[in-house]
Amino acid sequence: MNVPIINHPDYVAQIGDDHRFPIKKFGELIKNLKKKNIARDHNIFKPTEVSKLTLLNVHKETYIDKINNLSLTQEEIRKLGFPLVSSVRRRSFVATGGTVLASKLAVKNKLACNTAGGSHHAFSDQGNGYCVFNDVAVAAKYLKKKYKFEKILILDLDVHQGDGTAKIFEKDDTIFTVSVHSKKNYPSKKQLSNIDIELDDGMEDEEYLNVINQLIKKIENQNFSFVFYVAGVDIHCNDRLGKLDISEMGIRKREKLVINHFYKKNIPLCGVLGGGYNNDFEQLVNLHSILHETCNDVLNN
Repeated sequence: MNVPIINHPDYVAQIGDDHRFPIKKFGELIKNLKKKNIARDHNIFKPTEVSKLTLLNVHKETYIDKINNLSLTQEEIRKLGFPLVSSVRRRSFVATGGTVLASKLAVKNKLACNTAGGSHHAFSDQGNGYCVFNDVAVAAKYLKKKYKFEKILILDLDVHQGDGTAKIFEKDDTIFTVSVHSKKNYPSKKQLSNIDIELDDGMEDEEYLNVINQLIKKIENQNFSFVFYVAGVDIHCNDRLGKLDISEMGIRKREKLVINHFYKKNIPLCGVLGGGYNNDFEQLVNLHSILHETCNDVLNN
C-alpha cells in the first residue's frame, strides 16, 4: 500500500525566476516521488480550493477577502514575501485544501502527506514569511469539527518557530502546539507554544536527535487523537536560511523516529512539507521527499 500523496500543479505559483523562495520545488517533488515509485496514479490525490467557510474557522473574513481580491497593502505584501498575483492566490487556496484533504486521508489510512503546506507564519489576520493561510491550523480546526477529536498535536520541526500557529491556538486547550526551532532565527519575536524548544546555532545530528527523542518521551502520555507533522528540512547544513548543521542522514533518522512513534501508537499523522531553502536545488527536492518516503516505508513494513 502506497501512502496517500496530495499534489496539485497549481502549488507552483508564478512569482518570478529570480525570487528567493524556491517555488519550483513543489513541481519537482512530485516528479521525484514518481521516479521512486512512491507516487503512482492510484495514490496521488488532487485537492480543490479550501472553502471560505472552512478558512473562517481560523482566518478573519477581511483578510480572506483581501487575498481573494488581491488587495493587500504594500506593507502587507512586504511582510508576506510573495507578490500578490492571481497564481499566488490560487496556490494559497489549493495548498490549504491539500492539507485538509491529506488530514482526512490520514484519518482513514493512518498516514498521508501533502506535497506542500506547513505555512506556520500565517496569523489569523495577516500573512508573513511566505505563508498566506495557516493550512495546518485550518485543517486542525476542520478535523476537530468533523471528527470531534478531543486533542490534536501540531508537531513543528521546521527550523523557524511556528509563531502564527502558536498565536492562533494560544487559548485553545484542544490543540497542542510544539515547536522545535533555531533560537536566533526568524521570527525575531517568538510566540508562546505549549512547548517551545530553542536550538543553538551549529547543532549537529547526535544532539538534535537526542532533543527530538526526549521531546517524544515528554509528550508520550498525552492522549492525542491526531498529529500534524511539519517536516521542515531547513535544519539541513546546506540550508541558506537555517543555522543548524544537520545531515541528510540526520533528517532521515528524525523522520523515522517521529513517524514510527505515532504509527505504532495508532495515532493518525498528516505530514506537510514545511521550509527548505537549500543552496543545491536537487538536494532540496530530495530532502523534502524523505517525509513521503518514510511514511511509505512505515506503511509497508
